[in-house]
Amino acid sequence: MNGMGVPRRLLGEGERVVVQLRTHGKALVAPVLALLVLAGVTGLAVALMPEDLAPVGWMALAILVAAGVLGWVVVPFARWRTTTYTLTSRRLITRRGILSRHGHDVPLSRIVDVSYQRSLGDRLLGCGTLQLRTASEAEPLVLPDVPDVARVHLMVSELVFGPQAQLAGGPR
Repeated sequence: MNGMGVPRRLLGEGERVVVQLRTHGKALVAPVLALLVLAGVTGLAVALMPEDLAPVGWMALAILVAAGVLGWVVVPFARWRTTTYTLTSRRLITRRGILSRHGHDVPLSRIVDVSYQRSLGDRLLGCGTLQLRTASEAEPLVLPDVPDVARVHLMVSELVFGPQAQLAGGPR
C-alpha cells in the first residue's frame, strides 16, 4: 500500500489499481481558517487577560484552545486523511473512518449509471461529486469532493461501458 487506499494484498488476482484518490483538499479550508481564527482569538485573550486571573485563566484558555483545535482542526483533517476512493479494474472501493473504518466495494459489473456534478466553486477548484447508480440499490452511491471528477467519471465510464460508450452515448 502506498499510504492511501487499499493494500495490494486485498486485490484479486489480475486486479489492478487504476486510480487512488483522497477527497479534494478543499475539505481542509475550513480547518485552516478555524486554526487562524483560534490563533487570533488566543492572542487577543492572552493580551487582554487580567493578571489576577492569570493562573486559572491560562489553564481555562489552554483547555478551550485544545478543544477547539481538536474539534475544528484535528478531526476534520483526520476525516480527510482517512477517506479514500480506489478505482480498480474490477470495482470501486471507498474507505472512511477515524476510529472505526467503513468500507464499500462496488463491483463495476453492477454499475448502471455514472454521472457527476460540479458547482461553480467546484469547477474553480477542480473537483466535484461523482454519482454511481447500481442495479441493486435504489439510491446512488455519492462520492463528494472527488478531485478532477470529469477525468474520474471518464475512467469509470470506460471501465464499466467500454471506451466507445462515451462516443456512442451509452452502454454497449
